[in-house]
Amino acid sequence: DTIMLTTILAAGGTAAAENQFGLQAALKEGGLIPQAVFTILVIMSIVSFYILFSKLFEQQKIINQAKRVRQGFWNSANLREGAAKLEKNSAYKQLVDDGLQAQDQHSKLTDPVEAHDWLHGSLARSEAAINSKLGGGLAFLATVGATAPFIGLFGTVVGIYRALIKIGSSGDPSIDKVAGPVGEALIMTALGLVVAVPAVLAYNWLQRRNKSIAEDLSAFSNDVLGFLASNGAVKPTMAGIATTAKAPVKPAAATTTAGQAGGVQTRP
Repeated sequence: DTIMLTTILAAGGTAAAENQFGLQAALKEGGLIPQAVFTILVIMSIVSFYILFSKLFEQQKIINQAKRVRQGFWNSANLREGAAKLEKNSAYKQLVDDGLQAQDQHSKLTDPVEAHDWLHGSLARSEAAINSKLGGGLAFLATVGATAPFIGLFGTVVGIYRALIKIGSSGDPSIDKVAGPVGEALIMTALGLVVAVPAVLAYNWLQRRNKSIAEDLSAFSNDVLGFLASNGAVKPTMAGIATTAKAPVKPAAATTTAGQAGGVQTRP
């Protein structure tokens, strides 16, 4: 029993000695500045991942809305009927509603404005509002990616400075005197990179997805504009694939018949 108790106490003493050089001990020994740097970096990381997942959810929602628009929106008799098929808070429904509202408002204008220009401006404004909402939070990711390494570097500088002060005051440059501050400094550098790299990757990825969504919204906006400006005569090609497939055949047959008829008539 005595031997076992001695072993347990020795293991406990070793663990306590090891904990002196852990993250918690380094932060406790470092004081206010390292603790503040660590807290700021942790908050930056948490908010960055929150923005990443929330924006992915918003983007995927609009991508799913675009699939439903391609499947059956343009098969409707008019825009109001098509808009009724879309979700209440759909980005595409917002474009259609704003376009219809602009069409109704055009007749109330006292200063003559071309209907095309008025509709185009209203749809562009609606499209810009959707893109602006999608881009919310990305500036924070860019800021984290640009500043987190320097915040970690600041913690590194403070840690090395404290190590040098400790060596100068004690006159003993042994490893146990400087291991804590230097370890703390290295931790801050690593933490700054760990926070910055995912933020930069998330920013670039979300920007690319936003660009793809903006292209789809712009194409749909142009289709709505063409439908409104032509009173429903112009629709996207996806709605008339069956008709356009037969179109090249008719001119060819007509040309051949005309050619044959002409040949017959020119003979004496």
